[in-house]
Amino acid sequence: MITVKRIYEKPDKDDGFRILVERLWPRGISRERAHIDLWLKDVAPSPELRKWFNHEDEKWEEFVRRYYLELTGNAGIERIKTLMKENNNITFVYSSRNVEHNNAVALKDIIYGIK
Repeated sequence: MITVKRIYEKPDKDDGFRILVERLWPRGISRERAHIDLWLKDVAPSPELRKWFNHEDEKWEEFVRRYYLELTGNAGIERIKTLMKENNNITFVYSSRNVEHNNAVALKDIIYGIK
C-alpha cells in the first residue's frame, strides 16, 4: 500500500518505508528529522515540468499526463515496484503545500495505473 505525506508532518511507524520523491531536499528539515529511507530524485518531475505546473489546480490533469510521459522507462519506477513487494507500507514523502495536487499524489496514481 502506498500513502503520501508531507515531509513537515511527524513521521509515524505506520508510514513504513519512506521515500522522498522530490528533486531537491526540502528546506528547514534535517535528514534525522525526516526519517527518509530512500531519496528517489529521479522520479520527481523535471524542473521544467514542475515550474510549468506551479501547483495550479487547473493544470492538474495535463501535469499528470506530462509527468507520466517523463516517467516512461524510468528505472525508479521499477525500484518502487520492487520495494512494494518487499514492504507492506510505503509512504511517498513530498514538500508541497498543496496536499491534493502534488507530484507524490500523481506518482501514486501513476504507479497504481501501470502496475
